Amino acid sequence: MAEYLLKYADSRGQIKEQLAEADSETELRERFGQQGFLIYSIKPAGRSLVGKLAAGGGRKRLNLEKFLIFNQQFLTLVRAGLPILKGLDLLADRLSDPKLGKYIQTVRDQVKNGALLSDAFAAAQVFPPIYVTSIMAGEKSGALVEVLERYLAYQRLSLAIKKKLLLALIYPSVLVVLVLGLIVFMVTYVVPQFATLYSGLSTQLPAITTFLIAFGTAARDYILVVFLALVGAFAGLRLWAQTEGGKARLDRWKFRTPVAGQIWIKYQVAQLSRVLSTLLLGGIPLVQALETAFSSLESRLLRKSLEDARQLVKEGQPLSRALNASKLFPPLSIDMIEVGEFTGALPAMLSSVAEFYEEDVTTQMTAALSLIEPAIMIFMGAFVAFVLIALYSPIFSLSDSFGGV
Repeated sequence: MAEYLLKYADSRGQIKEQLAEADSETELRERFGQQGFLIYSIKPAGRSLVGKLAAGGGRKRLNLEKFLIFNQQFLTLVRAGLPILKGLDLLADRLSDPKLGKYIQTVRDQVKNGALLSDAFAAAQVFPPIYVTSIMAGEKSGALVEVLERYLAYQRLSLAIKKKLLLALIYPSVLVVLVLGLIVFMVTYVVPQFATLYSGLSTQLPAITTFLIAFGTAARDYILVVFLALVGAFAGLRLWAQTEGGKARLDRWKFRTPVAGQIWIKYQVAQLSRVLSTLLLGGIPLVQALETAFSSLESRLLRKSLEDARQLVKEGQPLSRALNASKLFPPLSIDMIEVGEFTGALPAMLSSVAEFYEEDVTTQMTAALSLIEPAIMIFMGAFVAFVLIALYSPIFSLSDSFGGV
């Protein structure tokens, strides 16, 4: 069966667009016609806007902060009553990011040639799918200003959450680097200095001292080899992680990691809920919103489960039941989505799910990092104590022997 993008008007006269499967366009037209829908157009999904987004999503990256500034300026101009083409003309040559400016110029040229704004953004294959789909919804409903405002609110929240998580990781990361640097310095420089000192003594060194000196001397002699081996291993791991098998294996490891796995799942669920809420509030049908939200997930396992859920929703299943079938989404998120479907307030409930899990992720990360920092300090203290005891115990032994003489 082929997949088609269907544009039709329902019994209330509302224009809708959705993906549907059929053996032919004629069969699809007859099926929806019998239900009383007025068919406007039927296109193969591969040539639809959704198809463009799926083909182009993720190839290139934008500076999201500068893209946010562009949208704030664009919204101001559109809200002031300026035509879209004039607004793009004013912004295209004045953006501080040359890369973004080049893409906006391309969009402006396509709009000038008669393309829809959403199609022009989609053709660039660089803008977030949620943004392009939101623009498309704004064009259909005639509420482009409201759609842009809603997307800006989503983008601000998304960037704020990412910044908060990155800031929480900075101090532990710096601490780990400093600790590793100190360990390397002590093992490859301090320990060999004591080896030189003890080499002239005829006394028997303790086993712990002998082991540490042998280890430190070997580390100093082979430090370049070890460094190159680590670089090679890291490069090999990066290449392996780019393969399909490597990505799937890493994804499974992420989910199985204690504490971090749960945080990762909740962060992805919060991001998915935020995207779905924004799209549904913009008037995008649920099936198309699920397809657009697909690109917002970094986890391949969650992407696969979302694709399966989209298929179940197309077959008439509720979203909560479709997501629950994967057994990956937290039970509380499923319960909240089910309540939203029952009360007819799914977009608002999805927003609540996003807020809850964003706060939960922040709280869990703060708690986990508060335990990691003292653990690093305890490990460092134990290591320094071990080195000091191993290096200075022969000196104490010699002083005791001289004192006895």
